[in-house]
Amino acid sequence: MNARDRFVRTLNFETCPDRLPMVEWAAWWDLTIDRWKTEGLPPDISWEASLDYFGLDPLFLIGTGGGPAGEVPPAVARVVTDEASYDALRPYLFSNAAIAGAVEQACGLKAGHDRGDISIRLWLDGYFWFPRGLFGIEGHMLAFYDQPELMHRMNRDLADYNERVVEAIGTVLTPDMVGFAEDMSYNHGPMLSRGFFDEFLLPYYRRTVPVIKRQGSKVLVDTDGDVTSMIPWLLAAGIEGVYPLERQAGVDVALLRARYPRLLMMGGFDKMVMSQGEAPMRAEFERLLPVMRSGGFIPSVDHQTPPGVSLENFKIYVRLFREYCERAAS
Repeated sequence: MNARDRFVRTLNFETCPDRLPMVEWAAWWDLTIDRWKTEGLPPDISWEASLDYFGLDPLFLIGTGGGPAGEVPPAVARVVTDEASYDALRPYLFSNAAIAGAVEQACGLKAGHDRGDISIRLWLDGYFWFPRGLFGIEGHMLAFYDQPELMHRMNRDLADYNERVVEAIGTVLTPDMVGFAEDMSYNHGPMLSRGFFDEFLLPYYRRTVPVIKRQGSKVLVDTDGDVTSMIPWLLAAGIEGVYPLERQAGVDVALLRARYPRLLMMGGFDKMVMSQGEAPMRAEFERLLPVMRSGGFIPSVDHQTPPGVSLENFKIYVRLFREYCERAAS
């Protein structure tokens, strides 16, 4: 099988006769690569070449965030405080040039995608993530109470933009998955209530998700921390899966699989054991193996591999990764 076959079949809860996909959706920190170059990694290696070096399957990202693009004049504040400041910044958001650049990137990836050499993940700004980027963290939280109409306006504009992105990319290829950037949970759970989710996010997911699904892509949400209690909210919005499923935040992929047999999941491997050697890493794969065999789960590091992990230990991780991806398919 080729790399894309494995990726798509796993997302469809279909079996892979040889092994599960071996992808790292957010592979490593820059500082991690810097360390590895002092430990034997070729100094001029590219990201794509590094995947081949480690024997990982390529998952390419096409990103088209709606935030400020290009030069924003000094007189225009990048932090929104009210309708007037949003009006001033609005001409620099939702850039046609960003969409054109994403389409150009898709054209460059199309041949490899058609051959099955690569899988493709399209990144969209989510309806929690995007207003936070404009308001700032504190301003965003207060805006749920103080500026609800402005919050809705931002998300209406973002929904329009996201639909344009999906339709434009769809003229070239169909991404294998679309991931909404959200980061709306932390180690104690969601950063907002179910009521606020339903009021401020749900209407816009219900606009965008059907457009994505009509084109044939799977729809997942990227939110760090403990997403467990949010999963029913996401399912109600038409979302099919979640990542990165951070173990140190208490996420239990076995529990999620038991509760939601058709939930798509990506990530889940506790990055905190990677610096500890083979035995803890093997134990972590043993923990994940039953879920790997259940389908709909693409295991990977539950976020970027940190710089505390040596090149030797990462190579051990990849060796075990392959072993358990083969065992899960057997």
